[in-house]
This record gives sequence, C-alpha cells and structure tokens, in this order.
Amino acid sequence: MSGQPHEEADHHDTSDSDPNRNQDRNTDQDRDTDRDTDQDRDQDRHSDHASGTPRRLLLTTTAAALAPLLAGVGATTARAQAQDPAPATMEGGGHAHAPVQPVTTTPADWEQVARALGRRGFMAGDMAYNTHFPRRDLHVVSYGVPVSPELALGSHVAFVRYADGNVLAMGDLTVTEGELHEVTDVLQAHGIEQTALHKHLLAHSPDVWWTHVHAHGRDPVAIARGLRAALDRTAAPPDEPPRPPGPVDLDTGAIDAALGMKGWQEGRVYKTTFARREVVVDRGMALPRGLGTISAFIFQPLGGGRAALNGDVVMVAEEVQDVIKILRHGGIGLVELHNHGLREEPRLFFIHLWAVGDAVGLARTLRKAVDATNVVGVARGRGV
Repeated sequence: MSGQPHEEADHHDTSDSDPNRNQDRNTDQDRDTDRDTDQDRDQDRHSDHASGTPRRLLLTTTAAALAPLLAGVGATTARAQAQDPAPATMEGGGHAHAPVQPVTTTPADWEQVARALGRRGFMAGDMAYNTHFPRRDLHVVSYGVPVSPELALGSHVAFVRYADGNVLAMGDLTVTEGELHEVTDVLQAHGIEQTALHKHLLAHSPDVWWTHVHAHGRDPVAIARGLRAALDRTAAPPDEPPRPPGPVDLDTGAIDAALGMKGWQEGRVYKTTFARREVVVDRGMALPRGLGTISAFIFQPLGGGRAALNGDVVMVAEEVQDVIKILRHGGIGLVELHNHGLREEPRLFFIHLWAVGDAVGLARTLRKAVDATNVVGVARGRGV
C-alpha cells in the first residue's frame, strides 16, 4: 500500500504547526513585495520620461476621453431595450396583455381579395373569409381508392381582420412534388410563411404534398396577390361554377347519430367538423373558433355502406396518446402527427388519418376520439 497520501497530510500539518517557520516565510514575502514595488516605480518613471507625459495624467485623460463613448454605449443599449421589451408574462405562464380580437366582416369587405385570388370565397361564420381551390386536375389513387378533390385534394385560405387594423391569412396548399419547391420560393419571396409541410394520404400516386401558409399585415390584397402568384405555379384549374351534387350513398343519419353531430354534404363526400373549445391565440391574435383549430372527418362513399375516411384530429399534448390508442383500436390508420402552426397557444397537434371500412363503424371510433379531446361540434358555415 502506497504511503503518498499520508506523506502529503504530514507535510500540511507540519507547516501549520510551526509558527516560527511561518513568520520567517512571511518576512521573506514582504521583502519580495517591497522589491517588486520599487521595480514598478522605476518602470513607471522610465515610461513617463520616454513618453513625455506623466502616467497619472495619461490615465486621467484616457478615462475622460472614453467617458462619452461608454455613456453612448449605455444609451444605445437602453434605447434598444426600450424599443423591444420582453413580453410581459403572468405567474404560471401566459401573457399579461389580452389578445387582439377579430372583428365581424361581410363578403363585401373582401371584394378586392377575391379579385386578387381570382375566385370568390364565402364567410365561415361572421369573421373568417374562406376560399377553396380544389385540385380537380389531379387523379390520385391511394390503396386502390380514387381520391376525390373534396376528400383530400383541396387548397384553402382564410382571411380575418382584427381590431388593430391587421389582417391574418391562414390555410394550406395542395401541390404535387414537382410543384413544391417553386411554390415555396414564391411564397418566401412574397413574405408568406410556411408553418408545416406534410402529407394527408398514405401510399398514393402521384405524390402530393400539403404546405400550410401564414401571413399577417395591413394589406390583405398584397397577401392575396402573393398567394395567387404561388398558386399560379401549380396546375390548379381556374374557378368554375359548382356542380349540383348527386346523392351520397351513405347512411348519413346513422353517421350523425354515431358522431353526435349533424354533418353536411360537400360535393361527393359527407363531412363533419369539431372545433377546440379554448380560445387559441397566435402571436397575440385570438383566432375565431374553427380557424386552424378543427377536427375534420370526411367520408367518401365506396358503395354498400363503405367509405374511404380522411381528415384530422386536433389535440393538445395531453390528449395525443389517448387519441392514438382509440384510433388504432378502431382500425383507423395514422398518416401524420405534427403541428400546423408555429406559435399558437395552447400548442396544437394534428393526427391525419386514413381508413376504408363501414362508415358508421368508423364514425363510432371517431366519436371516442372526439370525446377524448376538448372540442365542440361546428355546423356547416360556422367553421373553417
């Protein structure tokens, strides 16, 4: 066994217990300090002689010269902090300032936006002006099912005006893989943000992507022109008059009963929507109920009571795992789990889903998923 640790301990103990040795050592150190001080004085005198300026005067002059600069740095920092203060927060999280509220509008308020987009929209409720861009040019097949534009191939964008004069635009664009990057470049060039890039379908041909868009400012027409420029980079067909819908070969009454909410026919599909009950705030702006915060379930009839199901469920983080278990237990496939926005509060997550089966049975599973989330049914024309 080595004796090194004991030797170190004995060394420290000995130095502490010999007061004469400590006194001699301190005296030597004092002499060294005096000698160093004398050398410093000699060096200072030499420096002063060489420069022609006394050192004390030089230091005083330098400090006086730097004072305005240092004061300026402090003032600049103070101005920057005053221009960009940290957001006030409340104990336990959240913002101390109330969010800006949306205001009521009518279609007449959006006439110039409609002209810039090249087609008319409609009011979803009394605040959000919504415009659809169905991709009727695409012939997409997923798991052998021809996908109708109403089921999964529609772009849309909604505009909302706020009490402070700003306008918010949100939505998503359906683009082919060949169109994706050019559309992205145009959106970026017009200051329109992309907040998600993902798929709504599993294995499908041709490849199609969905990019969520977000823009706000005081000029809604400029935003609309940017969106139109991006859409013009796609093969999306021009607007056309709506066709009279044929009957939907589904037991819609039983679907309504299973979901506890009356849906509506949209083209060749049957649709039901639910919106979050909370007030969702995006960058200080309260979103109208249903704007970017809905669960949407769309049934495309396949005959014999069967349907292709597409859509998504909106959740907060604590609800996600329960919803996944419910969907999978009911045989509904998962396409994506992701966000549609970047800064909304509370943070929202979306599961895009796909299934083929008995429409009423699928609706019963969806009802369980709905019951696991904090949503309320939204009638046609009230949501986005």
